[in-house]
Parts: sequence; structure tokens; C-alpha cells
Amino acid sequence: MTIPKNYTEELDEIDFKIIELLQENARISAKEIAQNVYLSSTSVATRIDNLIKKGIITGFNAKVNPLALGFYTKAFISVEVEPNQKKEFYPYIDAIDNIVQCNCVTGDFSMLLEVMFHNTIELDQFIGELQRFGKTKTLIVFSTSVEHREKYWKM
Repeated sequence: MTIPKNYTEELDEIDFKIIELLQENARISAKEIAQNVYLSSTSVATRIDNLIKKGIITGFNAKVNPLALGFYTKAFISVEVEPNQKKEFYPYIDAIDNIVQCNCVTGDFSMLLEVMFHNTIELDQFIGELQRFGKTKTLIVFSTSVEHREKYWKM
């Protein structure tokens, strides 16, 4: 993974406001943004295009309620993956839709997975398959008091 250029010094208050508005509602129109930042719709559209070209905005997503789709079991799984297994591990993990996120971490385990399954039976089957890469430790989530935040900085 290459580290992208840090554009913080090149962005102004209006760019940050546009980012904030898009994070709150990715479907907001350029016209609505323009009214909030006191620019023309064309200027806002140009700024958004530039934010995309620079890799600051990487996509637009819909938030989906996993419970409404029957995914009642959320868990975090730590996996002990040896460095020589990563070449096999990453494609395996990437192909499984139940994995929300995979992070390479420090500590006793090398990988931390966030997963969503319909039930604990499916989760247990997955953990059984996952153990071919090494030891695992699983934490099942009872509730989430703070959901994933879209904002990565204070404005």
C-alpha cells in the first residue's frame, strides 16, 4: 500500500465544509452544497471533482442497516497469521463478503477482522475455516454504543 500525498495544506475551509456535507449526506446536490458554502453550483462541482482526483474522496456509499438484512451477529476476530501466509490469507479474506474490515495489527495477533453473520452457527463455521491460518480469538458484540464515524478530523 502506498501512502497518498497529504493535501491538508492545500485545502481551504470551503473544501472541508464540502467534505463534511458529503459525509453527512452523499446524495446532497451541488446546488444545496453551494447554498451552504456561498459558491456557485459549478464551482462546487469543480471542487468535488478535484477532491476525487486527489484521492481525498474515494467513493459515495449508502448506509445499510445489517439487522434489517438479518445479520444479527457481529464479532471481532484476532488471527495469528505468519508473514509467509499473507499471500494466501489476503485473497481468501477479500473473497468473503461477511468480512466488514481486515486490519494488520501489532500485538499477540497479526490480523483483526470485523465480521457480520446471520447467527453464531455461521460465525462458528467461519472461525473453523479461518483457523487453518493460525490461532484465533473471537469477541462477539452485544451492542454498539458508537457507530462507525464518517468524520476523521475535527473541523
